[in-house]
Amino acid sequence: MPEHTSPQASLARLHPPREPYMTERMEMTNGHRLYVEQSGNPCGIPVVVLHGGPGGGCTPAMRRYFDPAKFRTILFDQRGCGRSTPFASVEHNTTWDLVADIERIRIRLGIKKWVVFGGSWGATLSLLYGQAHPARVQALVLRGVFTLTKAELDWFYGGGAGAFWPEAWALFKGIIPQAEQGDLIKAYNKRLFGNNKEKALQAARIWTGWENTLATLVSDGLIKGAGTRYAEAFARIENHYFSHGGWLDHEHQITTNMPRLHGIKGYIVQGRYDMVCPPHTAYKIHHAWPDSELRMVNLAGHAMSETGVAAELVSIMEQIGSEEGRHAENL
Repeated sequence: MPEHTSPQASLARLHPPREPYMTERMEMTNGHRLYVEQSGNPCGIPVVVLHGGPGGGCTPAMRRYFDPAKFRTILFDQRGCGRSTPFASVEHNTTWDLVADIERIRIRLGIKKWVVFGGSWGATLSLLYGQAHPARVQALVLRGVFTLTKAELDWFYGGGAGAFWPEAWALFKGIIPQAEQGDLIKAYNKRLFGNNKEKALQAARIWTGWENTLATLVSDGLIKGAGTRYAEAFARIENHYFSHGGWLDHEHQITTNMPRLHGIKGYIVQGRYDMVCPPHTAYKIHHAWPDSELRMVNLAGHAMSETGVAAELVSIMEQIGSEEGRHAENL
Protein backbone atom coordinates (compact mmCIF):
# COMPACT_ATOMS: atom_id res chain seq x y z
CA MET A 1 0.00 0.00 0.00
CA PRO A 2 1.49 3.37 -0.98
CA GLU A 3 2.17 6.70 0.66
CA HIS A 4 -0.21 9.54 -0.21
CA THR A 5 -0.62 13.25 0.32
CA SER A 6 -3.69 14.32 2.25
CA PRO A 7 -5.48 17.51 1.24
CA GLN A 8 -5.89 18.29 4.95
CA ALA A 9 -2.29 17.59 5.88
CA SER A 10 -0.43 20.19 7.88
CA LEU A 11 3.27 20.17 7.08
CA ALA A 12 4.08 22.64 9.84
CA ARG A 13 5.68 19.98 12.05
CA LEU A 14 7.78 18.48 9.30
CA HIS A 15 11.41 19.44 8.82
CA PRO A 16 12.29 21.71 5.88
CA PRO A 17 12.79 20.14 2.44
CA ARG A 18 16.35 19.08 1.68
CA GLU A 19 18.32 17.36 -1.02
CA PRO A 20 20.26 14.12 -0.54
CA TYR A 21 24.00 14.38 -0.08
CA MET A 22 24.50 11.12 -1.96
CA THR A 23 22.58 9.10 -4.56
CA GLU A 24 23.58 5.90 -6.29
CA ARG A 25 22.30 2.97 -8.33
CA MET A 26 23.10 -0.08 -6.27
CA GLU A 27 23.45 -3.44 -8.01
CA MET A 28 21.38 -6.24 -6.54
CA THR A 29 20.75 -9.75 -7.89
CA ASN A 30 19.28 -10.91 -11.22
CA GLY A 31 19.85 -7.60 -13.01
CA HIS A 32 18.00 -5.33 -10.57
CA ARG A 33 19.53 -1.93 -9.75
CA LEU A 34 18.06 0.08 -6.90
CA TYR A 35 18.01 3.85 -6.52
CA VAL A 36 19.45 4.59 -3.06
CA GLU A 37 19.86 8.03 -1.48
CA GLN A 38 21.21 9.41 1.77
CA SER A 39 20.34 12.73 3.39
CA GLY A 40 20.80 14.51 6.69
CA ASN A 41 23.85 13.94 8.89
CA PRO A 42 26.36 11.35 7.57
CA CYS A 43 27.37 10.71 11.19
CA GLY A 44 23.82 10.67 12.53
CA ILE A 45 21.55 7.85 13.67
CA PRO A 46 20.92 5.65 10.61
CA VAL A 47 17.28 5.22 9.62
CA VAL A 48 16.06 3.31 6.57
CA VAL A 49 12.67 4.24 5.12
CA LEU A 50 10.60 1.47 3.53
CA HIS A 51 7.96 2.85 1.17
CA GLY A 52 4.51 1.46 0.51
CA GLY A 53 2.97 -0.49 -2.29
CA PRO A 54 4.58 -2.83 -3.10
CA GLY A 55 5.61 -0.67 -6.03
CA GLY A 56 5.01 2.82 -4.64
CA GLY A 57 8.52 4.28 -4.65
CA CYS A 58 9.99 6.84 -2.27
CA THR A 59 9.34 10.59 -2.41
CA PRO A 60 11.26 13.72 -1.31
CA ALA A 61 8.62 14.40 1.37
CA MET A 62 9.73 11.28 3.22
CA ARG A 63 13.00 12.99 4.15
CA ARG A 64 11.10 15.58 6.14
CA TYR A 65 10.13 13.31 9.04
CA PHE A 66 13.73 13.21 10.30
CA ASP A 67 15.82 15.94 11.90
CA PRO A 68 18.72 16.38 9.43
CA ALA A 69 21.07 17.24 12.29
CA LYS A 70 20.40 13.97 14.10
CA PHE A 71 19.61 11.36 11.45
CA ARG A 72 21.34 9.75 8.50
CA THR A 73 18.27 9.02 6.40
CA ILE A 74 18.39 6.28 3.76
CA LEU A 75 15.61 6.09 1.17
CA PHE A 76 15.46 3.64 -1.72
CA ASP A 77 13.06 2.55 -4.44
CA GLN A 78 12.24 -1.14 -4.14
CA ARG A 79 12.57 -3.48 -7.11
CA GLY A 80 10.81 -2.40 -10.28
CA CYS A 81 9.50 0.99 -9.14
CA GLY A 82 10.49 4.63 -8.92
CA ARG A 83 14.01 5.12 -10.24
CA SER A 84 15.00 1.48 -9.86
CA THR A 85 15.40 -0.75 -12.91
CA PRO A 86 14.17 -2.73 -14.76
CA PHE A 87 11.03 -0.62 -14.47
CA ALA A 88 7.73 -2.34 -13.57
CA SER A 89 9.46 -5.73 -13.66
CA VAL A 90 8.03 -8.56 -11.58
CA GLU A 91 10.81 -10.97 -12.47
CA HIS A 92 12.87 -11.91 -9.41
CA ASN A 93 10.71 -9.50 -7.45
CA THR A 94 9.40 -11.12 -4.27
CA THR A 95 9.14 -10.24 -0.59
CA TRP A 96 12.28 -12.21 0.17
CA ASP A 97 14.22 -10.48 -2.60
CA LEU A 98 13.32 -7.18 -0.92
CA VAL A 99 14.29 -8.40 2.56
CA ALA A 100 17.66 -9.47 1.14
CA ASP A 101 18.04 -6.11 -0.65
CA ILE A 102 17.56 -4.19 2.61
CA GLU A 103 20.31 -6.22 4.25
CA ARG A 104 22.61 -5.70 1.25
CA ILE A 105 22.09 -1.95 1.49
CA ARG A 106 22.91 -1.97 5.21
CA ILE A 107 26.12 -3.92 4.65
CA ARG A 108 27.27 -1.81 1.71
CA LEU A 109 26.68 1.41 3.64
CA GLY A 110 28.67 0.07 6.60
CA ILE A 111 25.82 0.38 9.10
CA LYS A 112 25.83 -1.88 12.17
CA LYS A 113 22.24 -1.21 13.33
CA TRP A 114 19.54 1.14 12.12
CA VAL A 115 16.05 2.37 12.81
CA VAL A 116 13.59 0.81 10.37
CA PHE A 117 10.70 3.14 9.43
CA GLY A 118 7.85 1.91 7.24
CA GLY A 119 4.18 2.44 6.54
CA SER A 120 1.51 0.16 5.09
CA TRP A 121 3.38 -2.33 2.86
CA GLY A 122 6.49 -0.68 4.28
CA ALA A 123 5.30 -1.76 7.74
CA THR A 124 4.88 -5.33 6.44
CA LEU A 125 8.40 -5.28 5.06
CA SER A 126 9.76 -3.69 8.25
CA LEU A 127 8.31 -6.48 10.38
CA LEU A 128 9.59 -9.21 8.07
CA TYR A 129 13.06 -7.65 7.89
CA GLY A 130 13.14 -7.24 11.67
CA GLN A 131 12.10 -10.86 12.19
CA ALA A 132 14.80 -12.03 9.76
CA HIS A 133 17.57 -9.74 11.09
CA PRO A 134 16.68 -8.68 14.65
CA ALA A 135 20.30 -8.00 15.61
CA ARG A 136 20.44 -5.26 12.98
CA VAL A 137 17.39 -3.30 14.17
CA GLN A 138 17.66 -0.49 16.71
CA ALA A 139 13.92 0.26 16.65
CA LEU A 140 10.90 -0.18 14.39
CA VAL A 141 8.59 2.73 13.57
CA LEU A 142 5.43 1.54 11.82
CA ARG A 143 2.38 3.28 10.37
CA GLY A 144 -0.85 1.75 9.03
CA VAL A 145 0.07 -1.86 9.78
CA PHE A 146 -0.59 -4.52 7.12
CA THR A 147 0.31 -8.20 7.56
CA LEU A 148 -0.69 -9.75 4.22
CA THR A 149 -3.46 -11.98 5.54
CA LYS A 150 -6.35 -13.14 3.38
CA ALA A 151 -8.77 -11.27 5.65
CA GLU A 152 -6.95 -7.97 5.01
CA LEU A 153 -6.93 -8.51 1.25
CA ASP A 154 -10.60 -9.56 1.29
CA TRP A 155 -11.47 -6.37 3.18
CA PHE A 156 -9.95 -4.15 0.53
CA TYR A 157 -10.60 -6.17 -2.64
CA GLY A 158 -13.69 -8.14 -1.61
CA GLY A 159 -16.19 -5.44 -0.72
CA GLY A 160 -15.55 -4.55 2.93
CA ALA A 161 -14.04 -1.15 2.24
CA GLY A 162 -16.40 -0.82 -0.72
CA ALA A 163 -19.36 -0.75 1.67
CA PHE A 164 -18.06 2.61 2.93
CA TRP A 165 -17.07 3.93 -0.51
CA PRO A 166 -19.78 2.57 -2.86
CA GLU A 167 -19.12 5.14 -5.61
CA ALA A 168 -15.45 4.23 -5.93
CA TRP A 169 -16.15 0.52 -5.43
CA ALA A 170 -18.61 0.54 -8.32
CA LEU A 171 -15.95 2.02 -10.58
CA PHE A 172 -13.27 -0.38 -9.34
CA LYS A 173 -15.25 -3.52 -10.05
CA GLY A 174 -17.11 -2.01 -12.99
CA ILE A 175 -14.42 -2.79 -15.58
CA ILE A 176 -14.56 -6.47 -14.64
CA PRO A 177 -17.33 -8.71 -16.05
CA GLN A 178 -19.73 -9.89 -13.36
CA ALA A 179 -18.67 -13.52 -13.83
CA GLU A 180 -15.13 -12.59 -12.68
CA GLN A 181 -16.03 -10.27 -9.81
CA GLY A 182 -15.75 -13.03 -7.21
CA ASP A 183 -11.95 -12.67 -7.26
CA LEU A 184 -10.97 -9.15 -8.27
CA ILE A 185 -7.24 -9.63 -7.59
CA LYS A 186 -7.23 -12.51 -10.08
CA ALA A 187 -9.38 -10.59 -12.57
CA TYR A 188 -7.11 -7.56 -12.47
CA ASN A 189 -4.04 -9.78 -12.77
CA LYS A 190 -5.43 -11.17 -16.03
CA ARG A 191 -5.70 -7.65 -17.45
CA LEU A 192 -2.55 -6.11 -15.96
CA PHE A 193 -0.43 -8.90 -17.42
CA GLY A 194 -2.44 -9.50 -20.58
CA ASN A 195 -1.47 -8.71 -24.16
CA ASN A 196 -3.94 -5.83 -24.58
CA LYS A 197 -1.87 -2.74 -23.70
CA GLU A 198 -4.85 -0.40 -23.58
CA LYS A 199 -6.78 -2.63 -21.16
CA ALA A 200 -3.65 -3.13 -19.06
CA LEU A 201 -3.16 0.62 -18.64
CA GLN A 202 -6.84 1.14 -17.84
CA ALA A 203 -6.67 -1.56 -15.20
CA ALA A 204 -3.47 -0.08 -13.77
CA ARG A 205 -4.95 3.40 -13.45
CA ILE A 206 -8.16 2.16 -11.80
CA TRP A 207 -6.38 -0.29 -9.48
CA THR A 208 -4.11 2.54 -8.31
CA GLY A 209 -6.92 5.10 -8.17
CA TRP A 210 -9.06 2.86 -5.96
CA GLU A 211 -6.38 2.83 -3.30
CA ASN A 212 -5.51 6.51 -3.65
CA THR A 213 -9.17 7.43 -3.15
CA LEU A 214 -9.45 5.57 0.15
CA ALA A 215 -6.09 6.62 1.58
CA THR A 216 -7.16 9.91 3.13
CA LEU A 217 -9.88 10.73 5.62
CA VAL A 218 -11.29 13.47 3.41
CA SER A 219 -12.13 12.32 -0.14
CA ASP A 220 -14.91 12.86 -2.64
CA GLY A 221 -15.13 9.10 -3.21
CA LEU A 222 -14.38 9.34 -6.92
CA ILE A 223 -11.53 7.41 -8.49
CA LYS A 224 -9.10 9.77 -10.16
CA GLY A 225 -6.64 8.54 -12.74
CA ALA A 226 -3.06 8.17 -11.54
CA GLY A 227 -0.12 9.04 -13.76
CA THR A 228 0.42 6.25 -16.28
CA ARG A 229 4.06 5.51 -15.41
CA TYR A 230 3.45 5.41 -11.67
CA ALA A 231 0.25 3.38 -12.04
CA GLU A 232 1.87 0.81 -14.32
CA ALA A 233 4.59 -0.08 -11.81
CA PHE A 234 2.40 0.23 -8.75
CA ALA A 235 -0.51 -1.87 -10.02
CA ARG A 236 1.60 -4.59 -11.65
CA ILE A 237 3.92 -5.07 -8.69
CA GLU A 238 1.26 -4.82 -5.99
CA ASN A 239 -1.07 -7.23 -7.76
CA HIS A 240 1.86 -9.61 -8.35
CA TYR A 241 2.62 -9.66 -4.63
CA PHE A 242 -0.98 -10.05 -3.54
CA SER A 243 -1.63 -12.78 -6.10
CA HIS A 244 1.13 -14.81 -4.44
CA GLY A 245 0.22 -14.02 -0.82
CA GLY A 246 3.55 -12.25 -0.45
CA TRP A 247 5.36 -15.62 -0.63
CA LEU A 248 4.86 -16.09 3.11
CA ASP A 249 5.09 -19.62 4.50
CA HIS A 250 1.53 -19.14 5.77
CA GLU A 251 -0.76 -16.14 6.00
CA HIS A 252 -0.24 -15.57 9.74
CA GLN A 253 3.56 -15.78 9.53
CA ILE A 254 4.17 -12.23 10.74
CA THR A 255 2.02 -12.60 13.86
CA THR A 256 3.42 -16.04 14.62
CA ASN A 257 6.99 -14.73 14.46
CA MET A 258 6.49 -11.64 16.65
CA PRO A 259 8.55 -13.22 19.50
CA ARG A 260 11.60 -12.72 17.25
CA LEU A 261 11.29 -8.98 17.94
CA HIS A 262 11.67 -9.45 21.70
CA GLY A 263 13.78 -6.64 23.12
CA ILE A 264 13.35 -4.37 20.08
CA LYS A 265 11.44 -1.18 20.76
CA GLY A 266 8.44 -0.66 18.48
CA TYR A 267 6.30 2.39 17.77
CA ILE A 268 2.99 1.93 15.92
CA VAL A 269 1.01 4.88 14.56
CA GLN A 270 -2.47 4.07 13.31
CA GLY A 271 -5.27 6.20 11.89
CA ARG A 272 -8.57 5.39 13.60
CA TYR A 273 -10.45 5.60 10.28
CA ASP A 274 -7.89 3.88 8.08
CA MET A 275 -9.94 2.24 5.32
CA VAL A 276 -6.93 0.63 3.61
CA CYS A 277 -5.41 -1.04 6.66
CA PRO A 278 -8.07 -1.09 9.43
CA PRO A 279 -6.89 -0.57 13.04
CA HIS A 280 -7.55 -4.10 14.28
CA THR A 281 -4.32 -5.31 12.64
CA ALA A 282 -2.18 -2.69 14.40
CA TYR A 283 -3.96 -3.56 17.67
CA LYS A 284 -3.24 -7.27 17.17
CA ILE A 285 0.45 -6.68 16.42
CA HIS A 286 0.80 -4.37 19.42
CA HIS A 287 -0.61 -7.01 21.76
CA ALA A 288 1.73 -9.64 20.32
CA TRP A 289 4.72 -7.35 20.92
CA PRO A 290 5.29 -6.33 24.56
CA ASP A 291 8.07 -3.92 23.57
CA SER A 292 5.73 -1.84 21.40
CA GLU A 293 3.54 1.17 21.99
CA LEU A 294 0.45 1.95 19.93
CA ARG A 295 -0.56 5.52 19.12
CA MET A 296 -4.09 5.56 17.73
CA VAL A 297 -4.80 8.82 15.92
CA ASN A 298 -8.40 9.98 15.87
CA LEU A 299 -9.76 11.79 12.80
CA ALA A 300 -7.10 10.25 10.57
CA GLY A 301 -7.07 7.80 7.71
CA HIS A 302 -4.28 5.80 6.11
CA ALA A 303 -1.96 8.41 4.64
CA MET A 304 1.42 9.18 6.12
CA SER A 305 0.68 12.88 5.69
CA GLU A 306 -2.59 12.95 7.64
CA THR A 307 -2.17 15.75 10.19
CA GLY A 308 -2.20 13.67 13.36
CA VAL A 309 -0.28 10.78 11.84
CA ALA A 310 2.50 13.05 10.59
CA ALA A 311 2.73 14.75 13.99
CA GLU A 312 3.07 11.41 15.80
CA LEU A 313 5.74 10.14 13.42
CA VAL A 314 7.82 13.30 13.83
CA SER A 315 7.36 13.15 17.60
CA ILE A 316 8.55 9.54 17.72
CA MET A 317 11.65 10.33 15.70
CA GLU A 318 12.39 13.29 17.98
CA GLN A 319 12.09 10.94 20.95
CA ILE A 320 14.46 8.41 19.38
CA GLY A 321 16.94 11.19 18.56
CA SER A 322 16.83 12.56 22.11
CA GLU A 323 17.18 9.15 23.74
CA GLU A 324 20.16 8.30 21.55
CA GLY A 325 21.73 11.66 22.40
CA ARG A 326 21.36 11.07 26.14
CA HIS A 327 22.80 7.56 25.72
CA ALA A 328 25.87 8.97 23.92
CA GLU A 329 26.41 11.56 26.68
CA ASN A 330 26.46 8.82 29.30
CA LEU A 331 29.11 6.73 27.54
